[in-house]
Amino acid sequence: MKVFIKKFTGFLVVAITLALHCLAGPARAQTPAATPAVSPALEALTLRAAEALFIDGNRELQAARRAIEGADADVITAGARPNPSLSISTSSISRNLGGGSPLDKRIDTIVGVSQLFERGNKAGLRTETAQSVANAVRSDQRDVERTLRVALHGAYYDLLQAQEKLRITHETAALFQKSIDALNLRLKAGDVAAVDVSRMNVDTLRARNDARGAQADVEKAQSALAYFIGVDRDAARLRAADNWPALETPDLKIAETLIDTRPDVQAAQARVLAADKNRDLARALRTRDVTAGVQLERFPGNDPRNSAGFNISVPLFTRYYFDGEIRRAESDYTASQDNLQRIKALASAEIRKAAADVSSSAERVQRLREVLLAAAEKAAQGAEFAYSRGAIGVMDVLDARRQLTATRLEAVAVQADYAKALAAWRAATTAQNTAKN
Repeated sequence: MKVFIKKFTGFLVVAITLALHCLAGPARAQTPAATPAVSPALEALTLRAAEALFIDGNRELQAARRAIEGADADVITAGARPNPSLSISTSSISRNLGGGSPLDKRIDTIVGVSQLFERGNKAGLRTETAQSVANAVRSDQRDVERTLRVALHGAYYDLLQAQEKLRITHETAALFQKSIDALNLRLKAGDVAAVDVSRMNVDTLRARNDARGAQADVEKAQSALAYFIGVDRDAARLRAADNWPALETPDLKIAETLIDTRPDVQAAQARVLAADKNRDLARALRTRDVTAGVQLERFPGNDPRNSAGFNISVPLFTRYYFDGEIRRAESDYTASQDNLQRIKALASAEIRKAAADVSSSAERVQRLREVLLAAAEKAAQGAEFAYSRGAIGVMDVLDARRQLTATRLEAVAVQADYAKALAAWRAATTAQNTAKN
């Protein structure tokens, strides 16, 4: 009895200990230390990180990948051989079937298997055609990535521009607020006229409105970029962290030699090859296919009871010789060649336009940096100094501030234009092969 009590007590202690551990487990899992840290990547998003998110999360790219999967399935379908056919037929069924088991009834039963044998390498030509189309679809997917990448860069630099605009408008609003506070003190001392305070108040309120509008621009740019990289729910967290790209000089001569490496040109070339193979396939229709079959016949009461046979059938081209299919294939081949030349011409025009945009915007950036912005800052500083000494009126200093703010905003806009033009230039002259197939 004592042994039993001792074992029971030990079992009870173990059970209570396990129960306490089970109850304590969830409490520890809910402590703040177990909460995963939020990744700060979106709050300091670089362009390279945005491109990585774009490759995995962009919906248009995902749709293009589905098109590749469909084209690969078409290759499998094109290479499939015809399946054989099984046929069963009975005849000579009447009331006088005779006695015995069902196998001994006087019923003529025929079981046959037939198979279509394609000639003229039709299956091979179908496969080559489908494979060329699949290659074209892959190039289309790279071209979709190329064009979407330009839009991605545009969305990223729109956000960077909106952030810079917000910073400038906030700085301007803060400057006006400091000025209005100082003017109110001077107004109480009778040092300035009330009309000067009113004028400064108008520009202060206008600066606040500009800052609020700049905040709305940031939110819209965040939403646009979030869609491109597939983080719509975290759009408010996005903040562009890169600087503006350095100035570059486009080399038009080298770029013109890279036209054949562009994915849109490669897609057109693959479609020319597909049309050529399809033309051969249309001609192969004139090669007669053969259908061969074997059959087993069982007819109880006959002698012999079981017999075998075979058959072969070929089409007779007595009325139609596939002229329409061949002419259609010839027309499609010519059209694919014309389309290739059209795509090359468009690519060349795109490259020249991108080069012109980069050169023009680079000159504007350089001019604003070296001349206009420096002149506007110098004029504003001079006006502030002269106003503090009473040499000019409040309207003069307001004009200088407006001019400086407008010049700073223009400089940011020109930087954004150059960054977008540079992205378009790189996309026009660089083959994009990073997309996942």
